[in-house]
Amino acid sequence: MTTAIKVENLSKAYQLGTIGTGTISRDIHRWWTTKILGNEDPFLKIGETNDRSTKGTSDIVWSLKDINFEIEQGDAVGIIGKNGAGKSTLLKLLSRVTAPTTGSVKVKGRVASLLEVGTGFHPELTGRENIYLNGAILGMRKKEITRKLDEIIDFSGVERYIDTPVKRYSSGMYVRLAFAVAAHLESEILIVDEVLAVGDAEFQKKCLGKMGEVSQGEGRTVLFVSHNMASVKSLCKKGMVLQHGHLNYSGEIDNAVGKYLGGNNQSLNYSVINETNQGFVLKTVGIKNTYSTFKDNILRDKEIMVEFSYDNQTTLESLYFNIKLKDDEGKYFLVTASDNERELVTIGENKAIMIIPAGFFNEGTYSMELMILNQSKNGYDQIFYDPDTLYFQILPEQRALGTWMGKEVGYIRHTFEWTT
Repeated sequence: MTTAIKVENLSKAYQLGTIGTGTISRDIHRWWTTKILGNEDPFLKIGETNDRSTKGTSDIVWSLKDINFEIEQGDAVGIIGKNGAGKSTLLKLLSRVTAPTTGSVKVKGRVASLLEVGTGFHPELTGRENIYLNGAILGMRKKEITRKLDEIIDFSGVERYIDTPVKRYSSGMYVRLAFAVAAHLESEILIVDEVLAVGDAEFQKKCLGKMGEVSQGEGRTVLFVSHNMASVKSLCKKGMVLQHGHLNYSGEIDNAVGKYLGGNNQSLNYSVINETNQGFVLKTVGIKNTYSTFKDNILRDKEIMVEFSYDNQTTLESLYFNIKLKDDEGKYFLVTASDNERELVTIGENKAIMIIPAGFFNEGTYSMELMILNQSKNGYDQIFYDPDTLYFQILPEQRALGTWMGKEVGYIRHTFEWTT
């Protein structure tokens, strides 16, 4: 197999509050120390890990640190991790949008990237003109682009507006055309960030099908970033997990998803958050059977409680907890929210508890997406959001010998009342 991408000791640092990573004097000092004196780079000894949940003291933050991996030609690789883990930074380095602080990136072939809505498009040019512009950037001849033009326009579904300046496009139209251009122009490597979330469900499905065709049918390399584990698992055979700027895992996609869902928390069924926003600190989220501890297994036939521990140092009229539950593939199966008429907020340390009746869940492994809003007279202000706040496992009840020991289908096994 031919290696398409090889990354060695890749790191990227940013200086907080400024543009760039340093000053001229710092660059001269680094050059003199490393190139002339032959000493270790002093810049590598400073800075802090990319962790949004803690407040550091250094003005240097390592968005990525010591990343090493190889990707073979034709591989479809899912890159997953929490917000701020370094996924977008890695894609920008692979696309050569920005330069690494240390380390090297070796890429064999042309790279087509879809990193942000509108990336690579000139707003004053029409959709048709931008197709030719992107092809020229990739090094394609005009006749090569013309040969693909009708296919690109048809796939994007924006034929009516193709001769309109793209500054008048909606974000969904932007993404449709941008993906069509990136997927159909003849690059050896296709890099797609989570911008597909802008498109509708039908177009997302269409894009996933095209990326699968590009990887499996045409033998091109695909790198795909998404928070939708079902999409990642359906497209990719391999995966990489980034956490706080470090490569936490690289291997089979099923193992990568398991590492991601389980590795975001300090332990199963319990998550330490400590994330601050506007004087509100969500400290921990945990799930357990009532009258047990967070270290105990959760049994489906007993009452379950979810506990949110937070510290409030500001004036909030009312907190609104919006919860979405997902299966181990990232598919949503339940949405619920707190009673927004209840007052949940006082100054200081607080707890909010959600009670789930016994026998409600089926056995299985699940994750929780949590959004917390401050409800006021003017509407709602988001003060916390995490797509994978908590990872937990529901175990089956103890069954008598001789009874069926298999797993029921589905996620909910609630017992309803029956009458005659």
